[in-house]
Amino acid sequence: MSRIAVVPGSFDPVTKGHLDVIRRAATVFEEVHVLVVHNPGKNAMLPISERVNLIQKAIEEDPAMPGNITVASWSMGLLVDYCTEVGAGVLVKGIRSQIDVAYETPMVLMNRSLAGVETVFMLPDPGHAHVSSTLVRQVAALGGDVSEYVPPAVARFLDNSRPA
Repeated sequence: MSRIAVVPGSFDPVTKGHLDVIRRAATVFEEVHVLVVHNPGKNAMLPISERVNLIQKAIEEDPAMPGNITVASWSMGLLVDYCTEVGAGVLVKGIRSQIDVAYETPMVLMNRSLAGVETVFMLPDPGHAHVSSTLVRQVAALGGDVSEYVPPAVARFLDNSRPA
């Protein structure tokens, strides 16, 4: 089994559910790369650099987070190219429902076919299973309190970003 795993996502913004999956992946693998990737099918709220920054802050502020996590971004090709570059043989994906499994399955098969990279699915803590970055963005855009769903660094950022 690979000692290095990549947890990819758009993380726009990172949620407590994402951090739950990242934390658990870091207890299974020796090294975990949290990789912010551009998803052309999504309309991003935050620039990639800000997403990387917020993930780093959230990890630093979480005393339960292991110290074997690297946060990076990738936009220079296929996700498996990054995996090859860092020596990762496993992708870790958080899934909330059968819809996520159906969406991820073709990518899992393609990543395995292209580069021999396996994918491990992790279910989030049930308390976070209903939360997505999309819902967080929608609630925050309408002035709702999302602090229950995002790490404190993200909550502060979103509060400071609201028009006065």
